[in-house]
Amino acid sequence: MNGPTPSQTIGPFPHEAWRWAFDGGEGPLLLEGRVLDGDGQPVVDAVVEAWPQGAPRHRFLRVPTDEQGAFRLAFASRPAPGEPLAHLVVFARGLLRHQFTAVFLADDAGLDASTLLAQVPAVRRATLLAQPDGDDRYRWDLHLQGPSETVFFDYA
Repeated sequence: MNGPTPSQTIGPFPHEAWRWAFDGGEGPLLLEGRVLDGDGQPVVDAVVEAWPQGAPRHRFLRVPTDEQGAFRLAFASRPAPGEPLAHLVVFARGLLRHQFTAVFLADDAGLDASTLLAQVPAVRRATLLAQPDGDDRYRWDLHLQGPSETVFFDYA
């Protein structure tokens, strides 16, 4: 055995190949955003996978981005104070490794006590905060590169 098989890009047709597995969730809490490249351009063929905080381990959400790089996820409930709404994985053509991140609700009163956010430099924490955009609606964009790059975690 030569060791683990390396990650690979998802290829040119993830939306068609994973169509059977897309599920944006159900619930009153909405998270909407876009996946953007280093130039701020939409990534039209990304897949965003979310593992909601407090959900059973086998329950995750997975959605493709559209022609504007947009995605939408619905959650059944708010996370516990200081906990992320969800842990996320981003897959996209050209990414040799999928990217791991987390999203928190910016109006969560428990953010100062978050053990995960405490590991992120204060100047970068805003990249993990979804901003309120109406009743139970939040806006959060994922930037894969550039000056507004979202914080991604290395679990290797």
